[in-house]
Amino acid sequence: MNVNVTAVLVAAALNVGIASAHAGPCSSAIAQFEQAVRQSAGNPNAGPMACQSIRAQVDRQPTPESIKRAERRAQATFQATLARAKRLDAQGNLTGCTRALTAAKRMYNL
Repeated sequence: MNVNVTAVLVAAALNVGIASAHAGPCSSAIAQFEQAVRQSAGNPNAGPMACQSIRAQVDRQPTPESIKRAERRAQATFQATLARAKRLDAQGNLTGCTRALTAAKRMYNL
């Protein structure tokens, strides 16, 4: 994955849900994770990832376009999950934001 594209996408993802003045129950955990994501921007192995499908494992080589599609899909899913964690945090939903943040952490290879 192109490091510059990744850095731009990560920056966009982090700006999606800027924290309000009222800190929620997960605000500090979200901020720590976002800091780790920002620090990983120069690492070519860091970034959102997704599970490989069975079809992709059976006698097929990925094409450059299929790789780009998978990277875009993983990035979009990661952004949506992190945004969900921020929304739930803003609502004061500790259980929901913790689950969403855990899911986002599982998706992002640091």
